[in-house]
Amino acid sequence: MRLVLIAAIVAVIVLAFAWTAGWLTPSRITPGKIVDTLAPKGGAALGFRRNHAKGICFTGTFESNGAGADLSKAQILSKGAYPVTGRFNLAVADPKTEDATARVRGLGLRIQSPDGQEWRSAMIDAPFFPIATPQAFYDLQVASHSSDPNAMKTFAGAHPELGAFGAWAGSAPWTGSYTESRYNSLNSFVFTNAHGQDQVVRWSFVPAAAPVPVPPDELKKRGPGFLDKDITDKVAGSPQRWTLVVMVANPGDVTADPSKAWPEDRRKVEVGTLLVQKIAPEPDGPCRDINFDPTVLPAGMRTSDDPFPAARSAAYSVSYNRRTAEEKSYPRNASGAKP
Repeated sequence: MRLVLIAAIVAVIVLAFAWTAGWLTPSRITPGKIVDTLAPKGGAALGFRRNHAKGICFTGTFESNGAGADLSKAQILSKGAYPVTGRFNLAVADPKTEDATARVRGLGLRIQSPDGQEWRSAMIDAPFFPIATPQAFYDLQVASHSSDPNAMKTFAGAHPELGAFGAWAGSAPWTGSYTESRYNSLNSFVFTNAHGQDQVVRWSFVPAAAPVPVPPDELKKRGPGFLDKDITDKVAGSPQRWTLVVMVANPGDVTADPSKAWPEDRRKVEVGTLLVQKIAPEPDGPCRDINFDPTVLPAGMRTSDDPFPAARSAAYSVSYNRRTAEEKSYPRNASGAKP
């Protein structure tokens, strides 16, 4: 009987793993399937993140002004200065992509507080997400890689929200610097203050530097990695700044769909300033092995009914595990030592 019981327990565990991996439900999307669809035609770049593969590290400080304490009891929003590790990046799967061809730029952050908690976030400079659900995101990747010439047209017809993103991508000005971009959470989260009051929020890091539009043809002349050089030069001259602005939802605002932006008249609270103080190339940099999982949150913050953070967390984990297992394929630094 003991052996039968052990065999039954093992069987249950195996079935659980099989279900999680999608083996028992082939049509169900899994984190692995989502990550697989991100690979470019030539295959994934071994050792690199499966998306946002091109980036550069930085360290700095988040200076909280204390105004956020009314929204969240997280120590990070109490008045004070907190260490930051971050990463500027491009939303591409190929780390050799030329900067002038990448429409979406990103910012990954890890802010640490003395109580041992962390706030991790991964943001982009688009004002809203291209699609409404994780399933639609997967279907978009499948359509974009399909040999069917009508696949994207069919997908777009079933997902009209993609048209709004296309309009933004085609009309928003390009700039020549990471320092001129506003980075947005897009996903909704819940902040809880010391009185137990909840607020559904989104946030943005708004640059102190004024955006200067640059024609894409001009950007191409600046070289394939002009963004890294620009941010390195600027930070060497002085710390670069962004204001963290938290937007609070009104009752009835859509919180589960990041493709729907909230009206600009919603309450906004400036809760602090991000200072980027030192830049480091990623192979030797402090951000290289950080998984900017958006569900890593301090007490006083939690996920909302938005399904994306959980889906992103699961996919990021797969990406992290794959790239760390491929360490030998990751570029070495100038001295020849492992990064």
